Amino acid sequence: MRQTFKYLFGPVPSRRFGLSLGVDLVPHKTCTLDCVFCEVGPTTCLTAERKEHVPIRQIEKELALWRSAGGMADVLSVTGAGEPTLHSGFGEILEFIKKEIKIKSVLLTNSTLMHLPGVRRSACAADIVKATFSAWDEDSFRLLTRPHPGVRFADLLDGLRGFRGEYAGELWMEVFIVPGINDGPGQIRQIAALARSICPDKIQLNTAVRPTAESGIKAAPESLLNEARDLFEPKAEVIARYAAAATAKAVIDEGAVLSMLRRRPCTARDVAASFALDLEATLKALQTMQAQGTLRMEKRGKEEYYMV
Repeated sequence: MRQTFKYLFGPVPSRRFGLSLGVDLVPHKTCTLDCVFCEVGPTTCLTAERKEHVPIRQIEKELALWRSAGGMADVLSVTGAGEPTLHSGFGEILEFIKKEIKIKSVLLTNSTLMHLPGVRRSACAADIVKATFSAWDEDSFRLLTRPHPGVRFADLLDGLRGFRGEYAGELWMEVFIVPGINDGPGQIRQIAALARSICPDKIQLNTAVRPTAESGIKAAPESLLNEARDLFEPKAEVIARYAAAATAKAVIDEGAVLSMLRRRPCTARDVAASFALDLEATLKALQTMQAQGTLRMEKRGKEEYYMV
């Protein structure tokens, strides 16, 4: 029987990092932003207040239990269905991962609190920081992310520049392209110029291949993303067409699957790869859960995504 955790999810196959165990630090959709392209759904608690949103000791206890039970992953991703730097103790958790779990840690952040010195110091404990950066000025930032009133694009930009000067680890940047908002050649060039001033180690281009918070958000054509790669320095990598491989077992743990789908929509192939399941058996189980009303399915292009 797979152990069910409250604050851990996965491991799941990540387009960015391989097999990733997620560490969820804030209640569902507690965030500084309400991005139109968010794959986790609309923000229900729009806030810039930092506090111990969930108990640090409970998270550490779950991590230790997972590891002692033989848990393995390529990375531990400090993330979840919200902004992890809103947790006042996220740096302490990163330090615990480094000292006790001894698996590479990744901080996934929208960068909105990086202008705070304490947040930058805490973020330095991560082996990799992946920062979302998809706008070029205040207007485009507000159109894309619908931020908390206290959050400004200028602070985000200054915070990332300051962090780059303090951080010895790998800084990755994800640029999310939304047609009709930031997909024009001149717009992408402006984003690329600002990104260059931050000096990231890696840049990745993404777009809405999954259902998004705001209906009507389309995926940018793959050809556009491929053309945009050369505008960035270093040259960007397109990650939007990730597909997980199917594996072989047939027993599905519905509780673990639901825990993952609460955090983001997945295809049957995603679920099968995450839990080492037979693809046909996984699809049948998901369709049964859908018929029972536990899940719903939404089509995105040719793919079918399941969500709670």
